[in-house]
Amino acid sequence: MKGLITLLILTLTGCLVSAEEKLTPDKKLTYKTVGETKLQLHLFQPEDFKSTDQRPCIVCFFGGGWQGGTPSQFYQHCDRFAKLGMVAFSAEYRVAKTHKTTPFECVEDGKSAIRWVRQNAKELGVNPDLIVAAGGSAGGHVAACTALIKDHEAKDEDLNISSIPNALMLYNPVIDTTEKGYGRKRFEENRKTEISPVHHVRKDLPPTLIAHGTADTTVPYENATRFTELMQKAGNDCELLTFKDKGHGFFNGSHFRKKNGDDDFNSVMTSGEKFLIKHKILSSQ
Repeated sequence: MKGLITLLILTLTGCLVSAEEKLTPDKKLTYKTVGETKLQLHLFQPEDFKSTDQRPCIVCFFGGGWQGGTPSQFYQHCDRFAKLGMVAFSAEYRVAKTHKTTPFECVEDGKSAIRWVRQNAKELGVNPDLIVAAGGSAGGHVAACTALIKDHEAKDEDLNISSIPNALMLYNPVIDTTEKGYGRKRFEENRKTEISPVHHVRKDLPPTLIAHGTADTTVPYENATRFTELMQKAGNDCELLTFKDKGHGFFNGSHFRKKNGDDDFNSVMTSGEKFLIKHKILSSQ
């Protein structure tokens, strides 16, 4: 009971961040080098963190249609998760405008990020069996693909180390890359379902939480309901949080999108905390 009270206090007061407050990561760590490109994880640590810890961890992937975007989109989320005792990362990955890449490279980088954290868990103070992948929009797609899509691994990495996270938290994610979803023009006809999560649902996938708005005109709400139904039918634990009349990007907090305010952000985060406690990623103590 004491732990739950503490959690509520953190949610309602101590974890709030104003739009004016500048959030910066504690450090940036390079997890992958491709040619001259160094991809980094922007790290947020709990205040009482010790290097000998074995903390739960979350890796967040920004949105931007695989075209652009910035890790700062998830700074407010990472700050909140760190206050709840997690090691939190906002990940860089290659995007089309900067690196002339396709969604396939985005997925590869997402897998590399999860694998690198697991491989270096001891040095990072992370429990390798408590790693969450999270993301919004195209970043939600990247996060989902780390769990659902086989192959598309960087071949120069130790593939004996799993790139599959222990849980997923997805915010209006791209979950269908065909004509029924988002991004069809980015894929050749014979590859349009190759990294489309809804087409790769199977049993024994990590527990998943999805937050999606019914008024989303970018990624159809139907995609989220269909994915959830398929996941549950396959025997997976998948929960859909429906946000009535909310559009794309509603989950962003005021730090990244000031006009949003923090009501929806706080609602999403509170539900996420409950999800993590339910699946023993976070402790209720």
